[in-house]
Amino acid sequence: MYITIAIATLAGLAMLVHAALNGWRGWLQLKSQELRLANEPPATPGAGARIEIADLKERIRKLEAIAAGVDL
Repeated sequence: MYITIAIATLAGLAMLVHAALNGWRGWLQLKSQELRLANEPPATPGAGARIEIADLKERIRKLEAIAAGVDL
């Protein structure tokens, strides 16, 4: 009788330890990924963003010329 309870207790403890270790590994993997992402250089803007910025600069130049009274 006591041996059955002891074996069941050990099996339950083994399952709890296994679940805790899996959770610990997952947490370590998450923190490792966060550190990797924090150390990466910021992404450069894509070609579409550069074209849009150039277009906005051109519009500003034209508006400044209009404000200054220069005829384009």
